[in-house]
Amino acid sequence: MERMIGTVSRGVRAPIIREGDNLAEIVVDSVVKACASEGIEFNDRDIVAVTEAVVARAQGNYASIDDIAQDVREKLGGETIGVIMPILSRNRFSVCLKGIAKGAKKIVLQVSYPSDEVGNHLIDIDLLDEKGINPYTDVLTEAQYRELFGKVYHPFTGVDYLEFYSDLIREQGAEVEIILSNDPKTILKYTDKVLTCDIHSRARTKRILKNAGASVVCNLEDIMTAPINGSGYNPNYGLLGSNKATEDTIKLFPKDCDEFVADVAARMKDATGKNIEVMVYGDGAFKDPIGKIWELADPVVSPAYTPGLEGQPNEVKLKYLADNDFADLSGDALKEAISNYIKNKDADLKGSMVSQGTTPRRLTDLIGSLCDLTSGSGDKGTPIILVQGYFDNYTK
Repeated sequence: MERMIGTVSRGVRAPIIREGDNLAEIVVDSVVKACASEGIEFNDRDIVAVTEAVVARAQGNYASIDDIAQDVREKLGGETIGVIMPILSRNRFSVCLKGIAKGAKKIVLQVSYPSDEVGNHLIDIDLLDEKGINPYTDVLTEAQYRELFGKVYHPFTGVDYLEFYSDLIREQGAEVEIILSNDPKTILKYTDKVLTCDIHSRARTKRILKNAGASVVCNLEDIMTAPINGSGYNPNYGLLGSNKATEDTIKLFPKDCDEFVADVAARMKDATGKNIEVMVYGDGAFKDPIGKIWELADPVVSPAYTPGLEGQPNEVKLKYLADNDFADLSGDALKEAISNYIKNKDADLKGSMVSQGTTPRRLTDLIGSLCDLTSGSGDKGTPIILVQGYFDNYTK
């Protein structure tokens, strides 16, 4: 019978991972047992994806607020530090902010508005219009913000983030001053030592500040790039991609992931006889259309993957072919014509009209998003994802 099922994504349950566990062995054992229990056969180019959280946990890649404070103090001087463009997140930024504040005497916190970089809204943009505030040009002090808008609670978390972040900073013994501005250069009116906390715009923000005369500019990726007192670290991303572990510790983005995916791929080959692609995934690259939040607080969707996942899809748009090239065909004749077109398509369809409307993104971003949605962020208990049929097309 003709195969009627295309791509399938399955969450695979695994034991709770602890520091020091042989994660590659656990991943392979979990996937093989799960497939045996469900009667699932492996195929070449199946994909095994592992969430970054368990990779970092197995590595013991953690840091404390004291570790962060020491690194911040050494790199930014320990006096008045401008902390700009943080995301509004208890999970992603609050513990980092504790460590940053502990490494300074005063924090000038510059917050973007009406929302942060990943779409968490500090205030509804319609209220800005109502009050005549232009977020592209207007700079607000905290007092001005309160006078205009009062206390504003995040609709999902119920948190007033300006109050929440202010309290965290003061609890660490630092003074705090808050301003609202979308121009990075605003911070230079208060201090020339700046820690930028944006994620995907960080290189541009650094460049703007350096060109404007800042004496020291660091990004979160520059903090915790080496161990402090035996702590975890990430040489490439520093604090970027970190998550809250406890009230005083964070789990950093995993390191040395290339070695991990190669190990899992080799073990899967031994266990199944198939060439299995492997990747580590973090946040998927998608946006919540209601909450307006981008699920993209990690610096990359995938920090490591096997070579077969490099590149972008090279696909034709079936409805384009059906409506244009083969508009006069139907039934089996249409199916045969489209199948033959796919089998003989160009190796690179970039710029071709027949590929318009296909997704021009990297494979790892697309697959990572699929995996992130499959695993969820709560109590599903499936930190491993098996994706099958992803590289199939209409001709299979």
